[in-house]
Amino acid sequence: MPISRYASFAKKTARIAGRPTTFTLAVSVIAVWLITGPIFQYSDTWQLVINTATTIITFIMVFLIQNTQNRDTAAMQIKLDELIRATSGAHNALLDLEELEEHELEAFRSRYEKLAEQSRSLLKGGQLDTDTSEV
Repeated sequence: MPISRYASFAKKTARIAGRPTTFTLAVSVIAVWLITGPIFQYSDTWQLVINTATTIITFIMVFLIQNTQNRDTAAMQIKLDELIRATSGAHNALLDLEELEEHELEAFRSRYEKLAEQSRSLLKGGQLDTDTSEV
């Protein structure tokens, strides 16, 4: 299945935005803007240029990066679900947890916190803390 033009553009833009060269370019633009302050007598227009530019870039980047993050998160969830599904003895009830309501997630979290507490107690007593069937 081909990636949509927007998704492809968002992915490429997010990669470019995260590079050290891009950061250096951004710092350089700000340095040039600061250096030109005295030339333009720190005018309102001089200030408006940087404010407008950074606002527009930030506004657009939020959506592009969010798209990339959503895709990456979805892919990671699918991979984790597959690991759970393929692992012998794993609890398939843990598949797709991200779709549950907050109170349902809290119930799972509470069970795992109790299991972790019990396991730490076993370890302190010199016993193994593996291969439990509880969830």
